[in-house]
Parts: sequence; C-alpha cells; structure tokens
Amino acid sequence: MAGDEREDTIIYKVVINAEEQYSIWPADRENPLGWTDAGKAGPKAECLAYIEQVWTDMRPKSLRDRMAQANRAIDRDGGAEEGGD
Repeated sequence: MAGDEREDTIIYKVVINAEEQYSIWPADRENPLGWTDAGKAGPKAECLAYIEQVWTDMRPKSLRDRMAQANRAIDRDGGAEEGGD
C-alpha cells in the first residue's frame, strides 16, 4: 500500500474550539465551523507535540467551569461536614 508509506508533507495548523479543545487542520484549508487558529503551524508531529504541551487538562471548558463553581460554593459554605464516629 504505497499510500500508507508516503511521507506526510502537509503543513498543519493547530485549532481550538470554544471548549478549549485542540486539534490539527491542514493549514491551507478554512477552519471548520467553531474552530479558530491557536497560533501554531508546521509539520504534523510538531503540531501534535505543541498540543501535548499546552493541552494539559482534557476536560471541556464548560466542565472545568462547573467544577470550579461547585468548589467555590463548597468553600463559601464552609466545606463538607466532617463525619463523626
């Protein structure tokens, strides 16, 4: 299968969506709907290495925000009650 053995010479760009999830996309193509440039372009391996470096929390932004809000509410209300024996 010659197609599988070809070197990938496509230049990619890193894109990000509103949930702060990352992906790569061919640099010469218009971004998919809902995705914007993240400021990095180059060979596939370079773009994937960049994503691995910057995308340290895989949870969607909406989930991170809800969890932070819940933690603030717990802190505000004095934390969880401590159990007794």
